[in-house]
Parts: sequence; C-alpha cells; structure tokens
Amino acid sequence: MLFDTHSHINTDVFEEELEEVIKRAHKEGVLHMMVIGFDHETNERAIDIASKYPNVYASVGFHPTIAHEVTNADFKLLEEQLESEYVVAVGECGLDLHWNKDTLEKQVEVFKKQIDLSKKLNKPLIIHMRDVTEVMYETLAPYESLCGIMHSFPSSPEMADRFIKLGLHISLGGPVTFKNAKTPKEVAKHVALDHLLIETDSPYLSPHPFRGKRNEPMRVKLVAEEIARLKNIGFEEVASKTTENALFLFGLKE
Repeated sequence: MLFDTHSHINTDVFEEELEEVIKRAHKEGVLHMMVIGFDHETNERAIDIASKYPNVYASVGFHPTIAHEVTNADFKLLEEQLESEYVVAVGECGLDLHWNKDTLEKQVEVFKKQIDLSKKLNKPLIIHMRDVTEVMYETLAPYESLCGIMHSFPSSPEMADRFIKLGLHISLGGPVTFKNAKTPKEVAKHVALDHLLIETDSPYLSPHPFRGKRNEPMRVKLVAEEIARLKNIGFEEVASKTTENALFLFGLKE
C-alpha cells in the first residue's frame, strides 16, 4: 500500500480523465492520495475531489508565487475551507525565490499566517521551498511543535536533519530517481525511514524512466522502489512505513 502525499490532480490537465488516473493509481497499489491546492480554484477543486473519492484527501493554501495577491478576505475563505471534513492539511505554502525574487517580504507574511492556521486548527503544513533554504529555516525555527512536510525536499542531508528537529517530515519525489541527482539520493540514504514520505508532485517531476512526461500518482511506486534500493531494504518496508507515517501525520485511519 502506497500514499502519494503530494499531487495536483486538481489541475486542468487531469480534468478529462480523473477517474482513470485514480484507477491506475489503485492498480499500482497507491490507495491513498493527497490533492494539494495552491490558489482559489485548485483549493475548491481539491475539496470537491476529496469529497467524491475514498482515501483521497485535500490540502488547501496559498502558494508563495501568488502571495503578493492574497488579501485578508482570501484568508477568511481559506480558514472556512480548512474547517471542511475533507481537508487534512494547510498548503501548499512556503517560500520561493526562483520565480519571485522581489516578493519575499510578502511571501513570509503570507506563509506565517498559514503557519498560524496550521497550529490553530492542528493540521500539518505542506511546505514549498525553492532557492531559499536558509531563509526558510530562519522563518520556521522560532516556532515550537511544528507539524508538516518539506515537500519535494530540495536541499542537503544536513539541512534535512535541521528541519526534522523542528518537527517536520521530509518528502521525496521523482528527482530521487534521476540518474545524476546526487543530493536527493544522499537525502534518501541519510534520513531515517521514520521521517520520510513519498510523493509525485504530479503532473510535474515524473520519475525515471518517464522524466519529462506528465506525472501521475501511480508513479509514486517508482519513488518507493528507488528509496528501497538506496537504503538496501525491501520495497514493502518503504511502502508500509511511509504510508504509516502519512496516516499518522494527517490524523487518518487505515
């Protein structure tokens, strides 16, 4: 049994074949899927999908690349959505200096508000971090008892340890399977299985040998297989433990 902890099957590219995508995932043993919202449209769609399919769950939030557009009214709606029985996490939220280098102050403000919602509602964070590792750590470090996921973790084993000490899990996706992706492979070997999760980030970051093609939840199996190879342990152990970790983190039952 596998748990894809980060997918965007709520985007337009899946609209015409959503049910087939979910069926293909089930066929590969992916029985749990998290659908991640990042703006108004995808937040609403994530909740709608989660309400229709068993073992599919929603997370809602504001991506850092739209932080400069987010208003107080937007946060009022977000808090209402977070009260939904189908929503189990806050995000995708975080910091990104790859696409938006001049909005960091606003990104931090919007991110901190979502951290506050996470703590208020006791729902874990789905954290996006790109080209901003040290600032991310400095933003998170003052908080006590954090709960959440460093999604598609892009940094070093040493930084993984620092985020884990803050209470966060490390999630790995397609890049861990790329032939020349040295750092994700080092992270996979280094981080204890107790702190690892797996994901696809579909439709992005499709794992080898499908790199460059549209990703989907069924391919999280390839991520688990590569982690098992790197750790020299059985696939079933990786599948079972990462699923157990996710169920616990999101407060879900088997």
